[in-house]
Amino acid sequence: MKILMTGATGLIGRKLCTLLSEDGHRVVALSRSPEKTSGLAADEVHQWEPQSGPPPAKALEGVDAVVNLAGEPVADGRWTDAQKKRIRDSRVVSTRNLVAGLRAAESKASALISGSAVGFYGDRGDEQLEESAPMGRGFMSEICRDWENEAAAANDVGIRVVQVRTGVVLSTDGGALKKMLPPFKFGLGGPLGSGRQWFPWIHVSDIVGIFHHAIITSSMKGPVNGVAPEAVTNGDFTRQLGRALHRPAFLPVPEMALRALMGEMADVLFDSQRVVPKAVLVAGYEFRYPLLERALAELFGE
Repeated sequence: MKILMTGATGLIGRKLCTLLSEDGHRVVALSRSPEKTSGLAADEVHQWEPQSGPPPAKALEGVDAVVNLAGEPVADGRWTDAQKKRIRDSRVVSTRNLVAGLRAAESKASALISGSAVGFYGDRGDEQLEESAPMGRGFMSEICRDWENEAAAANDVGIRVVQVRTGVVLSTDGGALKKMLPPFKFGLGGPLGSGRQWFPWIHVSDIVGIFHHAIITSSMKGPVNGVAPEAVTNGDFTRQLGRALHRPAFLPVPEMALRALMGEMADVLFDSQRVVPKAVLVAGYEFRYPLLERALAELFGE
């Protein structure tokens, strides 16, 4: 297959490019900065400004499937009005322009596998959240709704659409876990606030595997939860992380202090989302790391 990918230089994108190439697929990457694609397992790289218009027609020629991973990081700074606009436009406007390009292409791709996030559900306490659960409230819920709706517009021209609602990706190469490690290594880690909020995690190998499975599995469509089957609270997670690092993890981080420091962005840390990966299990995906203890042991070499 010939597979077009946006966001190919990100944490998930780079690993997915490698997996697809190893499977014999041809990968075409779209990037705002082609110089950043050094070492990327891609057969072609095309420059694209995702908020300016559709991708170049040449990049879409003969494409069988599209993976849409583009998006400004949500935790790189306080959510000012300008930053919130960047976060939204980098997902919603870029997906709208991507779908416009797919609509106009002479030969239509058969599938669009688009990113989304568990932020769709908002703060839901102890409620178990399968894909049929309604959206929650707040900035990230609205972003995810609009992001998914823009991707779903590709259904109108017969393209199968899957929206992967990704949880917290565990990897030592980047993402949230890498930012958590320094305080833990100094013995200063601990639960956030009460620690009772649910923490929807997934090992990086499994989120890459879910995107891969969605590409090749024609029965998959609509939203799917990209999280591990084992649900844990933030307190459970920090205890197991401390154990994996052989460090104490009992110092709670006061919620009020983090909210004062981070503002609205602190919702990402304190929203409780007990997400269940029902759709991917029904579709036959087999998790490599269904249990947190096993995932952390792999990441830290035990």
